Amino acid sequence: MDKLNIFIVEDESIVARDIQNSLTKLGYNVVGIANNGKQALESISELLPDLILMDIMIKGGMNGIEVSELVKEKYNIPVIFLTAYADQATLSRAKVTEPYGYILKPFKEIDLHSTIEMASYKHQKDSVLLKERDFLFSLVESKDEKVKDILFVKSNSRLIKLHLKDIYYVEALKDYVIINTDSASYKVHSTMKEISKKLGSLDFARIHRSYIARLDKIQSIDDQIVTLDKGKKAIPVGSSYEKELMLKLNTL
Repeated sequence: MDKLNIFIVEDESIVARDIQNSLTKLGYNVVGIANNGKQALESISELLPDLILMDIMIKGGMNGIEVSELVKEKYNIPVIFLTAYADQATLSRAKVTEPYGYILKPFKEIDLHSTIEMASYKHQKDSVLLKERDFLFSLVESKDEKVKDILFVKSNSRLIKLHLKDIYYVEALKDYVIINTDSASYKVHSTMKEISKKLGSLDFARIHRSYIARLDKIQSIDDQIVTLDKGKKAIPVGSSYEKELMLKLNTL
């Protein structure tokens, strides 16, 4: 595995060198050191390190928190704060930038190592989720005929392709929805409103606050109970959704 490239922002030169020595001993590659915000931002834009160790109190017109905010806006680089200050006000200001760690000085090498490893792992996972989200958004917004009838759902860290025609119904479950097909069910962190938007209104209908059904899977409706094809499910029809459902059905 390649060594992590780490950039240090620390205004005390002796402390910065101690940190560099510790990082080198731990197997990391220190690509640069800065003692002020301006210098740090210039170097970070050029070097694009894998991770940044950021002291909160540094020289110049910006503190480490302000530098971290700019890094977050421009680059997808995880930041770990180094500080001798543990007061609530400092913590509150620092957490707004969503750092990947917070190490109090003086610290031990084992604390430095474990925090860096955890931050690196979390950032890798976050990056994968970000790519998946962008990919899914591109599918939703695409006008391509080949993908408009397809929905990708995440299952066990994999993206599974579902054809909308294979979906029977969707059920709400607290902060999740369950997408049910003929052969499997998929639990997705979403809302019924968001799922309705992605499924479209032509082939699906919200028939209850907790259910969305595919219209061509409806076998019968009896006493405000919808029975799906092959007896897959009996779903109640909410009174506020009944009129909309009947308008979508081709009835005699």
